[in-house]
Amino acid sequence: MADPRFFLNTGPYALGELAQRVGAELGAGADPALMIDDIAPLDRAGSTHLSFLDNPKYVGAFEASSAGACVISERYVERAPSHVALLIVRDPYRTYAKISQIFYPEEVRGAPEFDPAGGIHPGAHIHRGARLGQEVTIEPGAVIADGVEIGDGTTIGAGVSVGRGCTIGRNCYIAPNVTISHAHIGDRVIIHPGVCIGQDGFGFAMGLPRHEKVPQLGRVIIQDDVEIGANSTVDRGAGPDTVIGEGTKIDNLVQIAHNVEIGRHCIIVSQCGIAGSTKLGDFVVLAAQAGVAGHLTINTGAQLAARSGVSHDVPAGERYGGAPARPIKDWARELAAVKNLARRKTTPKD
Repeated sequence: MADPRFFLNTGPYALGELAQRVGAELGAGADPALMIDDIAPLDRAGSTHLSFLDNPKYVGAFEASSAGACVISERYVERAPSHVALLIVRDPYRTYAKISQIFYPEEVRGAPEFDPAGGIHPGAHIHRGARLGQEVTIEPGAVIADGVEIGDGTTIGAGVSVGRGCTIGRNCYIAPNVTISHAHIGDRVIIHPGVCIGQDGFGFAMGLPRHEKVPQLGRVIIQDDVEIGANSTVDRGAGPDTVIGEGTKIDNLVQIAHNVEIGRHCIIVSQCGIAGSTKLGDFVVLAAQAGVAGHLTINTGAQLAARSGVSHDVPAGERYGGAPARPIKDWARELAAVKNLARRKTTPKD
């Protein structure tokens, strides 16, 4: 259960209301009037809590759970304890995420200092040329430069710096100690602490007698519903813009270089690096520590395994792994062959 000092619970809700809002079917005998006051893991849930089962690894925990209700798929109905009311769906984890959002909506999850009525802290520094929407919250130490536009309902955390001319959309949450320059940010964007957006891309004409810096004259464009994890960095373009597409989710400690274009609803996991001018299609997945060289195209729906090193384009819908990255089946076959070879080399002769 969430610590109420940090997270505001909007419950309780009747089980029938929850089922209706997420499109779930109530199991046989489930009481739609049952009041659910929180969500909890299977092994910690009590009679007024809702949990979920998605991974067969946790069937035993489900059978022993004291939860009042549980979100499950049809395949586990027969394993349910008699006291657990069931919400039956095709995708339990996704449905549980939606129910979690009902209990803990975005507008009350951001930070303990969040003021839903809006407010400008006297310790914030806001240029008279900035334009703020309604119910905007600016926390202490934030610096908002000339020409900045901030949309309705957005929160700017403590110590944030928003550079001249930047725009931030509606209902965004910009966490403490973020720096933003040369950027336009859409609606409902979440940027976690320590993120740097819009700094120079790494562009130099190398040679003697010295490396000449290439002016970085592009911007960063972040579309709606993007989330960027703590201490990640997004360089502005050298001329073309750096673009992050709608709905993309970026983990902590990710580097996105200048001119990179990321499509819609991509997933980029921690410690990935994407070099300059590379393009990702929609729904691309980069697992942890994947590295992508510059001027490549990772086409729509492609997936890269953890610690992959990509040096050439990846076709749409393909799964690649290894360094250099190649089709995942080839990579797995090569690993198995090396393992077998090592085993033969170390086996004593008769």
